[in-house]
Amino acid sequence: MARSFDAIVIGAGQAGPSMAGRLVGAGLSVAVIERQHFGGTCVNTGCKPTKTLVASAYAARMARRAAEYGVVLNGAPGIDMKTVQARAEKIIQDGRAGIESWLGGMEGCTVLRGHARFTGPHTVEVEGETLTAPRIFINVGGRAAVPDIPGLAEVPYLTNSDMVEMATLPAHLVVIGGSYIGLEFGQMFRRFGARVTVVEKNPRLIAREDEDVSAAVREILEAEGVEVRTGAECLSFARQGAGVAVRVGCAEGAPEIVGSHVLLAIGRRPNTDDLGLEAAGIETDPRGYIGVDDHLQTSVPGVYALGDCNGRGAFTHTAYNDFEIVAANLLDGQDWKVSERIAGYALYTDPPLGRVGMTEAQARATGRPLLIGLRPMTRVGRAVEKGETQGFMKAVVDAQTKRILGAAILGTGGDEAIHGLLDIMNADVPYTVFQRAVPIHPTVSELIPTLLAEMKPAE
Repeated sequence: MARSFDAIVIGAGQAGPSMAGRLVGAGLSVAVIERQHFGGTCVNTGCKPTKTLVASAYAARMARRAAEYGVVLNGAPGIDMKTVQARAEKIIQDGRAGIESWLGGMEGCTVLRGHARFTGPHTVEVEGETLTAPRIFINVGGRAAVPDIPGLAEVPYLTNSDMVEMATLPAHLVVIGGSYIGLEFGQMFRRFGARVTVVEKNPRLIAREDEDVSAAVREILEAEGVEVRTGAECLSFARQGAGVAVRVGCAEGAPEIVGSHVLLAIGRRPNTDDLGLEAAGIETDPRGYIGVDDHLQTSVPGVYALGDCNGRGAFTHTAYNDFEIVAANLLDGQDWKVSERIAGYALYTDPPLGRVGMTEAQARATGRPLLIGLRPMTRVGRAVEKGETQGFMKAVVDAQTKRILGAAILGTGGDEAIHGLLDIMNADVPYTVFQRAVPIHPTVSELIPTLLAEMKPAE
């Protein structure tokens, strides 16, 4: 006999618990199913623990630079990796417990532990019990991709999940993948004292960004002693003593790197391969991402996919926005669409990169007449005062509509300052509204009106 609910939420990541809360608040009965840890990637292996580690790495960096600021330390600063990891672990555990306690105390919400599998369009089996509901919300997230690379199955390797549990310092960490996750871990473990080599198959790091951004990030990392190998087209792995030999086949440099540890940071894959989606008739793409329409509904009416598993965003904030879109449409009579979302994100190296909208290359490809503004962080008072002048800020504007198409702020506070541009883009008003703004001094954001006022036509 199946247990009936008004709604079933599969997965307790960033969208699922909030979705359950709104549904329960509307007087509906809800079952939430979680097979492992509450909070999803963000709480357990992503944002919270990694940014906690970034904070420790930043403290280590500033301790080494203390003399520049007139601060005298007695002896060289050291790293206690057990304390570093314990701090991250506490934040993980507090996050998990908070979400589980909130759901468990929610009247009208039934929390079930176990693995959910579809047995039909609106039926789910968990631990031998069958549940049914007219509306089902899938929020199962993703995990690190492990591609079929020669020799990889014969050597030990780490993923982002393993890195947040590291209580010892690798002698030589070889990071496979020169994009967001790989660069964040690479810089932080270099700051902890490990030798770090980043290996990227593309000709440059973070290839989805503009070339000037990629070049600046590489320069920042190499200045701290991170070794970078790009153009690594022929990767293979083999054991070598207690370590791992990584054959990179680059045009320049030694063809082989021997590291004590290898981190795989070459993409993510959705946790959809063992959900029984075929039994429900839920369509996926060749990579396993669940297909959704503009309202995040799957090919089965009444079944929605939220967060990383739908391939429409790979961030905590996009997952939460998925919940907002679905809740607004189902419960508030709105017509919100995921296609209306303006993409913003950050790379949490130090200094961070804040990004929104199109890159300059993407904007140029549209053929529109453009205005482009560029300002180095050496001309930003706040950056000079902090002694953190690496990077630059850039904005791209449609010269005819006066709308901001995209922007990048690589520099201290860039992840926060980018929101001024993001807000203007969401408001759909011309960039000239900044001309009447009186920003606070001294901040990074105060230079945004100046940046926009100094724009020039793209050549």
